[in-house]
Amino acid sequence: MRGFAGSLAGAAVFGLAACASAPAPSPEVAATPKGYVFVEIDVTNPEAYEGYKAAAAPLVAAAGGRYLVRGGKTEAREGVPPAGRVVILEYPSFEAAKAFLESPEYTAIVHLRTDNTVSRLMIVEGTPP
Repeated sequence: MRGFAGSLAGAAVFGLAACASAPAPSPEVAATPKGYVFVEIDVTNPEAYEGYKAAAAPLVAAAGGRYLVRGGKTEAREGVPPAGRVVILEYPSFEAAKAFLESPEYTAIVHLRTDNTVSRLMIVEGTPP
């Protein structure tokens, strides 16, 4: 057990040293809360929805977003459970998330989701870093 603890401590020290050498983010980037797109999706036409997923993924990435949750298991602990899948996207800011949803590229494909699902979508601002 002592060897494992020593290895763990060494890894922690190495990790701290590696973090210390990383450049610090600019003050305005460090102070900007992230933006999150939260979508609850009840898929009514699974085949057509696959087309939306394939079209949306590269647009999300190109706009600086990333998937934090894309389907997966859910468990309601209070209130009404989600109607279907839950998707959570993270963007550098609330404004970036909004810009993605309003972009010409996304508005051209959004009908692939809205025509084939019953959805609830919102943008949420994260807490300041």
